[in-house]
Amino acid sequence: MNIYVGNVSYQTDDSRLVELFSEFGEVASARVINDRETGRSKGFGFVEMANDTEAAAAIEALNEKEIDGRTLRVNEARPREERPRRAPRY
Repeated sequence: MNIYVGNVSYQTDDSRLVELFSEFGEVASARVINDRETGRSKGFGFVEMANDTEAAAAIEALNEKEIDGRTLRVNEARPREERPRRAPRY
C-alpha cells in the first residue's frame, strides 16, 4: 500500500520515515518530496508498505500524531493525476 504522509517537519528525511513506519511492519520504500529548484523538503512524502494490514495499522497510529513538532496527516495515497506539463522557466 502506498501511504501519503503530510505536514512533516522540513528536517524529516527518508530514513526518519522508515524509522517511524518500520515499527508497524516492513517498509518497502520511503521518500520525502523535495523542491526541484531549492532541494528543500516540500513537507510531505510517501511510504510504501507491502502488507496492507501493517500499512493500515501505521496509518491508524500515526495520523494526527505529533512528530518533530508537527501533526502528521497520514492516509492511503491516491493515484497520481496526470497534469499538463508547464512551460520551462527561463
